[in-house]
Amino acid sequence: KIIFYLDRRQKLLHPGKSLYRALLDSVTFSDENVKFQIIHEENKILLQVEISEIEGNIFRLKIDEASPLRARYKVPDVLIKEPTTQRLFVSQKEAGILALSSVNEDYKLKVTANPFQVVLQSKGETVLSMNSNGLLYFEHLQPHPSDRKPTAENEEAASDSSKRKQEDLGLWQEKFGTFLDIKAHGPSSVGMDFSLHGFDHVYGIPQHTETLLLKNTSDGDAYRLYNLDIFGHKIHDKIGIYGSVPLLLAHKPNRTSGIFWLNSSETLVDINTKAVAEHMPSRSAAETAKQRAVPLTDVRWMSESGIIDVFLLMGPTAFDIFKQFAQLTGTQALPPLFSLGYHQCRWNYEDEQDVKAVDAGFDEHDIPYDVIWLDIEHTDDKRYFTWDKKKFQNPRKMQEHLRKKKRKLVVIVDPHIKVDPMYTLYSEAKDKGYFVKDRNGQDFEGICWPGSSCYLDFTSPEVRKWYADQFAFKTYKGSTNILFVWNDMNEPSVFKGAELTMQKDAVHYNNWEHREVHNLYGFYQQMATAEGLIRRSSGKERPFVLTRSFFAGSQKYGAVWTGDNTAEWGYLKISIPMLLTISMAGISFCGADVGGFIGDPEPELLVRWYQAGAYQPFFRGHSNMESKRREPWLFGKKNTQIIREAIRERYVLLPYLYTLFYRAHTAAEPVMRPLWVEFPEKIETFGVENEYMLGNALLVHPVTEQEAKAVSVLLPGSEEIWYDFRKFKRMEDPGTLKIPVTLENIPVFQRGGTVIPLKTAAGKSTEWMIDISYELHVALDTEACAVGELYLDDGHSFQYLHKKQFLYRKFTFHKNILTSSCTNESGQYHTTCVVERVIVLGFGQQPTSVTACSKDGKEKEVVFTYDMNTSVLTLENLALSVDADWEICIT
Repeated sequence: KIIFYLDRRQKLLHPGKSLYRALLDSVTFSDENVKFQIIHEENKILLQVEISEIEGNIFRLKIDEASPLRARYKVPDVLIKEPTTQRLFVSQKEAGILALSSVNEDYKLKVTANPFQVVLQSKGETVLSMNSNGLLYFEHLQPHPSDRKPTAENEEAASDSSKRKQEDLGLWQEKFGTFLDIKAHGPSSVGMDFSLHGFDHVYGIPQHTETLLLKNTSDGDAYRLYNLDIFGHKIHDKIGIYGSVPLLLAHKPNRTSGIFWLNSSETLVDINTKAVAEHMPSRSAAETAKQRAVPLTDVRWMSESGIIDVFLLMGPTAFDIFKQFAQLTGTQALPPLFSLGYHQCRWNYEDEQDVKAVDAGFDEHDIPYDVIWLDIEHTDDKRYFTWDKKKFQNPRKMQEHLRKKKRKLVVIVDPHIKVDPMYTLYSEAKDKGYFVKDRNGQDFEGICWPGSSCYLDFTSPEVRKWYADQFAFKTYKGSTNILFVWNDMNEPSVFKGAELTMQKDAVHYNNWEHREVHNLYGFYQQMATAEGLIRRSSGKERPFVLTRSFFAGSQKYGAVWTGDNTAEWGYLKISIPMLLTISMAGISFCGADVGGFIGDPEPELLVRWYQAGAYQPFFRGHSNMESKRREPWLFGKKNTQIIREAIRERYVLLPYLYTLFYRAHTAAEPVMRPLWVEFPEKIETFGVENEYMLGNALLVHPVTEQEAKAVSVLLPGSEEIWYDFRKFKRMEDPGTLKIPVTLENIPVFQRGGTVIPLKTAAGKSTEWMIDISYELHVALDTEACAVGELYLDDGHSFQYLHKKQFLYRKFTFHKNILTSSCTNESGQYHTTCVVERVIVLGFGQQPTSVTACSKDGKEKEVVFTYDMNTSVLTLENLALSVDADWEICIT
């Protein structure tokens, strides 16, 4: 393991009394913020602190040098706008304390001057404190030792031992094996500790191949946020992999809180949960003071550079946190419907004939799919935006063939550009100065798939605009409007580089070093790619872009996946907490390679992975060059049948899934969520990571053990009713149940009180299913009520946004009446689709008659069957318009 100098330097600062003191006589108030200075008692450097309250229970704390030698990096483009602030008021003044209260007065901030610390209280209860362990750390920018004027003090500093110390701690340069990282501006790391009071369950900070609950870190074992290309990443490792979202959530039964540390340089997070004694107020003088043990979690953030810019998300519920984070960084882009279908990928489909044969294979075996993918071998010698002249002689014709089948194509477009003066993209970018530079001002060159490569500087708005223009149909020869894009290797991956990435002293737009922007590189490539796809359609069509590297806010531009996993049971198992963690960090559109990218899955593992993937947001089978072909029909008739069934279940469920994505897009609700988010007071759910909720209505328990005959399922909530999603029968009392399983399918349960819209049949692809009728599964709760929604639009354009071309319906079951009403009156979309069938689960007794009435007062008798064993009522041949109001009365 590489020793992180940043870690070593900051770790010299031990918990204790902070060396910083607030100068409360420097306080100034404005509508935007409260500002004051703090001073380091030893080096006398002044820092400027800004505290502001943002609408919707968010507090922001910024710390920068009061007069830095040069501007320090502040992360741009991640926040969707400068947040709207609310004025803070002084609520009480006492010596050495500044007490601020918010407009709604629920929240108070107490700033203590000596030592400097900030405590955040809600209704008198301390939720969070900052710098209470005295670990605020801020390396101020200094002139290079060789530029300093000699003084007696400096003479001494130049002595050998001091020089050695500077080298030991990597202040001005660091060695990584054979690599030398020269820090042009010297050390600039920042850090701060936060104490979360009463919390011992913390989550978030993807991406790690780790458990859902974050673990205590010991020395040198911090969670690392540093985007790296790690092939076959180890399970249970805190090293950062492809993406980073510096958002941490803490939860206890009555509250959820969040910390968003906005910094794009290498970041380490230390976590330590412990019990502390809390004094209970004594009720009478005679009573001795009691103590009780309460949990406390300390979280220490350390970043290599930048400023301290942290958002405290005060919830108080998990759904509030998701909204607050989205208010800052944006919501999940609404995906085109096809991208919620099944994707078939491999490194590589060989040529046009191979693509046609695989496409035909799906039809031949009657398996739905929407998209076939082409990896790097489809290009002319790894030159992106080109085609191999022998293997793909007529890419347009191939796409026309797919278009007739109502299917799409995705191609890979990586950020590295082959060094080749004859390659237009390279020569144009070189002439315009669009590549990242090395520390000597030359174009940075690294090795990647094409061999010697240069890397586009996506941090530059001009480069992003130019890059987006490359996707224009006239520029990207052979591309059509059914071609979409996959951004890979964008950490960025540099073979033979330090840790297989770009050197930190490479130089970007505006002269910022790579160390400042590293975790933003992939975020910017995906941003430019999505913009290019939108622009090629003159702003009409939604893009689809999958990225491997990501940051906070990547949800605005498309989908992410968990990277190069392995075809082993352990990776199927760990994919669940990995996806839940990414989902909680705002990125709903996420998935893991079905079957595992590396190696050859045994048929049982492949089947189990399809069954899990079918109930996860992004659903793609993918495998690498060395692995055997694994199209779904290559594993014998029985396995083909089971995989077909799993994929069909996915397609039938798409109305529900698409509605969930609309909720993610408009209300920031994660599509896939941990149980505790839906059951925040049930402590037994807080660590569950082998099952999850899909929306609020479905509980999914993938089978992740080989040859499993039964699984142990937690159905939470003593007041909840749960139903088997396929057989409709009510489960016995909630709690932990042993559920027998066969290879045929995995346990899925519908929660009482919900209505799920489905299609009555699957089609060859999503586009074939537009006119297929709907059915509703109405699962009754203890009050015999249920509610659910259906969102509908054209599935591909931005008309839902610009022209209100959408339909948003609400279904309510109450007092034996099922009502269809409009959730959002402004929606204008029309469909000829009908609700054909309704299945009511948990209906108490056999009805005597069922009638349906439409808005114009027309009534008709409804054909129904009732199963007394399962208490299931089925209503058939309804033909009720999806876009009209109606009700069904059961008597």
